[in-house]
Amino acid sequence: MSVMNKIKGFFGVNDDEEHYQEEEVEMETQQHHQPKAKSNIVSLHTQKNIRLVLFEPRAYEETQEVADNLKSHRPVVVNLQRVRRDQALRIVDFLSGTVYALGGQIQKLGHHIFICTPANVDIQGTITEMMQDDTF
Repeated sequence: MSVMNKIKGFFGVNDDEEHYQEEEVEMETQQHHQPKAKSNIVSLHTQKNIRLVLFEPRAYEETQEVADNLKSHRPVVVNLQRVRRDQALRIVDFLSGTVYALGGQIQKLGHHIFICTPANVDIQGTITEMMQDDTF
């Protein structure tokens, strides 16, 4: 027995305990330095619910509500049949600027009906207006 072992035995320090404590310290440091495993799971749902808002303004002053919905990433269908022509033009101009600023799109769906979408919604395809034939 060496002198060190005698001294350790006198103070009650055992080599096995010391070795065990060193292993714990090594395991703790390894756990802190290990990179986290990357997950291979990809979510297919980017948003839980997308709400499409239908809007039928009666005056130009109500147009800001449409812009607020677009800023909240909600597409809006706007029916302009209940406003005067000059008011409808102002509304379309305002919404065109809003949609442009948000990186979205505006498209005509029908006579006096438009869809405005923010950047997170993509519009595909077009709707063509049918010419009225005298035969019908």
